[in-house]
Amino acid sequence: MSGNSAGRASFIDWLSKVKMADWNTPEDIKNTFPSADFLGNNTQRVIFDIGGNKYRMIGKYSFGVAKIWLYICWVGTHSEYDKLCKQKKQFTVFDF
Repeated sequence: MSGNSAGRASFIDWLSKVKMADWNTPEDIKNTFPSADFLGNNTQRVIFDIGGNKYRMIGKYSFGVAKIWLYICWVGTHSEYDKLCKQKKQFTVFDF
């Protein structure tokens, strides 16, 4: 993404929203990012659309005492995400 200022700005916008978020439930994630999708049952994985759906980010979340842990598992373009899904790797990938 180097040299792509629009993409960079989109990720910076996403990060600023996350820093200000107060999440206690998965629904709170959805309130902050209405386009977020949750993967499967009990995977605790969430897909974020970034940059007008040009990029996708897979995160894994875990709620703890008074905080949430959000691990970024994968970042790529929308087309790269589609390829990942065709290989059924969106549930297990930990690469970015």
